[in-house]
Amino acid sequence: MAQAARLCWGAKAIQPISSGSAQASRLCYVLFHDLIFMSSETSRIEAFSDGVFAIAITLLILDVRVPTIVQGALGAALRRQWPTYIAYLISFSFIGIMWVNHHRLFNHIRRSDSGLMFLNLLLLLGVSVVPFPTALLAAHYYAPGRTIAAAVFNGTYFVIAIFFNILWRHVVRGGLLDSTTQHSAEAISRQYGVGPIAYFICFGLTWLSVPASLIINVALAIFFAVPPRIKQEKLPPRCTLPRNSCIY
Repeated sequence: MAQAARLCWGAKAIQPISSGSAQASRLCYVLFHDLIFMSSETSRIEAFSDGVFAIAITLLILDVRVPTIVQGALGAALRRQWPTYIAYLISFSFIGIMWVNHHRLFNHIRRSDSGLMFLNLLLLLGVSVVPFPTALLAAHYYAPGRTIAAAVFNGTYFVIAIFFNILWRHVVRGGLLDSTTQHSAEAISRQYGVGPIAYFICFGLTWLSVPASLIINVALAIFFAVPPRIKQEKLPPRCTLPRNSCIY
């Protein structure tokens, strides 16, 4: 926005003595109109979403409790809680990565509609649930119910991956995208297409090996933390022959 303002200010300072004054003014009007429209259309959705993400990520620390111990056994009691620390760090990172992805999505969205708002609420429902399976897994990792706890944990992220895909597909099919971000939007679609299948495999693996399923879950989080790779359009080879002699 600031860069656009500087460009338009420079155009206004220079263009009055040139014949392109009216064209530059129209260009600046369209540019500012689109930027302001995109900002105002989704600003309330993004602000509300940021609040939910912030609350969900803060609630995670409530599961890290001060141990009740007898005199002289504090060190051992703190060590026994290591599953709680690991679960906290994993879920903190996961919610943070989901927030980053949510931010990426809305950088591509030009306008909103009722469907987008309700689907965004559905996604936030999944995000707000994350503290529960985190606490469940930490409490039962060494108990007989470890497999069930891990299944709930992995299943939560499987459902969230579906919610992300539903929201994004609605944006693409509903024409809510900014046309200038088409290539990066296609890259997001390819990356998100992997999510539900991969998380479903991770969920199924829970019944065979809980540690392996959690490792794959972490690997998937890293995969989605990295921005999707945008395919570069191949340009025709450069012609070294005399002018008007090249045929493509």
